[in-house]
Amino acid sequence: MTTRLPAAVLWDMDGTLVDTERYWMAAEEELVASFGGRWTHEDALGLVGSGLWEAARVFQAAGVDLDADTIVARLTARVQEQLVEHGVPWRPGARELLEALREASVPTALVTMSIRSMADDVVNAIPFEAFDVIVTGDSVDNAKPHPEPYLAAAAALGVDAGDCVAIEDSPAGLTSAWAAGAVTIGVPNILALDEAPAHVLWDTLVDKSVWDVAAALDAREALA
Repeated sequence: MTTRLPAAVLWDMDGTLVDTERYWMAAEEELVASFGGRWTHEDALGLVGSGLWEAARVFQAAGVDLDADTIVARLTARVQEQLVEHGVPWRPGARELLEALREASVPTALVTMSIRSMADDVVNAIPFEAFDVIVTGDSVDNAKPHPEPYLAAAAALGVDAGDCVAIEDSPAGLTSAWAAGAVTIGVPNILALDEAPAHVLWDTLVDKSVWDVAAALDAREALA
């Protein structure tokens, strides 16, 4: 097992740290229905991991007669309402692993395509200082699967993305992190990741340790 810790661990949020995909799907269905359209589960699955402004164009094509900024604001507000109503639904083992990384002094970043206010709501619910850097969908020009979000996180931390480990639940997110040069750990939630660019696939984050994350660095070298 490797003794080298990653320079940083870069976390996706929706679907990886928190199980909010169902909140987004409900908000999407309500939005499209309010304009007389129909939004299926399959439609929603097609947007998992996408940027919100890219998704807005899909909603416009489905009949939502609003500008992109308004669509993003409406969807985000509805998800935030559900967070207040139902609480923050943490993914199993996520907070425990995040806290272990912090205790081991491993730098961490949150890399999410949600907007900053949504990210702040989630981060503020964590009972310890969880992240050194937060990159959000409204702070980058190019959303996942483009590598910019992960490159921006590594740059803000002052580390090389190639020395980082990224934890993701979607093909788009894994593609973004892989293209940035990071070691990728895929943890499936509602989408299969068998064909996604993951160096390691875990069924769950439960009982995963700092050294399990560090060992993913070896997995990339084994594939090289």
